Parts: sequence; structure tokens; C-alpha cells
Amino acid sequence: MKLLSAAAAMLLLVTIGAVAQTTNALSGAEIQGRSLALKIISAMQPADDFTNTGVLKIKDGNGTRSEARVECLTVVTPTNWQSIYQASWTNKAESLRVIHAADQPDIYAHDTYELIGGIPVLGHLFPTPHKLSDAEMMAPFAGSDFYLADLGLEFFHWPQQKVLKREVHSSRGCTVLESTNPEPATNGYSRVMSWIDTETLGIVEAYAYDAKGKQLKIFQPKDFKKVNGQWQVQTFLMENVQTGSRSRLEFDLKK
Repeated sequence: MKLLSAAAAMLLLVTIGAVAQTTNALSGAEIQGRSLALKIISAMQPADDFTNTGVLKIKDGNGTRSEARVECLTVVTPTNWQSIYQASWTNKAESLRVIHAADQPDIYAHDTYELIGGIPVLGHLFPTPHKLSDAEMMAPFAGSDFYLADLGLEFFHWPQQKVLKREVHSSRGCTVLESTNPEPATNGYSRVMSWIDTETLGIVEAYAYDAKGKQLKIFQPKDFKKVNGQWQVQTFLMENVQTGSRSRLEFDLKK
């Protein structure tokens, strides 16, 4: 028994030492980055349910324009909160549900389907939520420049977060946060640089880089409005600097 206890004690000491070594290996900027990412995720949680409707305007690299109607529902439950995006155009539709829970990876439910008389065909009303792979999350939503991962703000959940500096950006005091994906998919992001508003913890602007490290996208929230005492974004812009395409998600916010 004494030998077993000694072995167990040794294993515990080794484990504690490994954890301490991992923590100590983090720089001050990395510790601050992880803390900031957690604060951003926590601040995103809404207090109440709400629904916004709007339009998704797309201009592809050839200048061809298209539009889709969009409805965004936010649902708060005792154990999580959910963002539900529904887009429809002509006889087609697409839905994305992102389930956020404290200290848990986001879970996605995504589906595209045909509409008959404005009603989804049977079997597509309740897609099964599951953890998407990195490649699956990097799929365009409704043919736009917004990836599923963008709408879920998945990059704040990546393990590598680092505060680079603090500066004024677009007339706002910001903290520059670098989120790094250690194993990006071929069509995914290797890192995202975000200018985080110091006061609100909202994104002022963000740059996404492809798997080869080249800049791929620019993300810009625009036109903030206060609705029922809570600040919301009316317009989201996403530009693909490599293809020249551009998508604009505009919500009709009610005061």
C-alpha cells in the first residue's frame, strides 16, 4: 500500500508539474489574450430573446448582385443561448443554429433545403445539432462571404489567443487580439486579428488570414443602435480581398 501511495503521489506531482509548466510557458500577452477572449464570449450572452429581420446583399467577384431575406432569432434557455439564422430566396432556404453554452464548444445545426409554397420540405425542419469540423464551418452561408464560423464567431474559441497592443482604431479605444488556429483547414483561417472595443468588448474591425497566411477577409460591423436599452449592430460587412466579392447583412432594427 505504501508503494502504491508513493507511486500515486509521484504521478500527482508529475501531473501538477506538467500543468504548471504549460501555464508558465504562456507569455503575459497570451494570458491576457485568453482572458480577453473569455470575457468577449461571456459578454455576447443576451439577457432576453429577440428577433431581427433583414436582408443579405451579395456582390460576387464579377459584380453580379443577389439578395436573400434573413431572419435572426436569439433564444435564451436556462442552460445555453442560441443564435438562429434563416435565409430564403426564390424556392430555396438555408438555416444555421449555433448553440452557445458556458465552458463548452459551440454546437452547430446547419441545413439547406427546397421550399414548396414557402414551406420547407419534410425532414428539414429540425436539423440535428453536432460539432462541425473546421472545414465544415468554413462553408459560405447563403452563398455569401460570411462563413458559418463567422456567424458563430468561432475564432474566439481557438486555444491560441494573444493581445498584441492597444490603440485607437476608427475613433475607438481598442485592444488588438490575435486568434490563431493551430490546424487550419485548407479553406479555413489560420488566424484572425480583431480590434476589440475596450468599453463594450464589441468587434470594431477584424482581418482573417487564409491557411497560407495571406489576408483573406475584412469584417466590419457598422451602424450601432440602442434597442430596448441594449446596443445592437444594424449592418455587418464582409469583404473577400482575394476575390473582390462583398456581402452586406442589414437588419431592420426597431427602436
